[in-house]
Amino acid sequence: MNIFRRPDYKSDATQFLDQLKTLKPALEVDQQKGRSLLWDKAIDRLALMGFRSAKVKQKPYVYQTNNK
Repeated sequence: MNIFRRPDYKSDATQFLDQLKTLKPALEVDQQKGRSLLWDKAIDRLALMGFRSAKVKQKPYVYQTNNK
């Protein structure tokens, strides 16, 4: 046994999350479903190439007009 070992510490946030996961076991599955609705999308690479090629270069000073 190590005399310098400290007792295991769990922060309040970690204890809260552990308790929440035990109360709602389907929580992680629901989180993954929500994530898939917003973030996990298939990318249309052809459309993306078109968007990138259609970009217009921005002027160094955006608010300057072309009037002389």
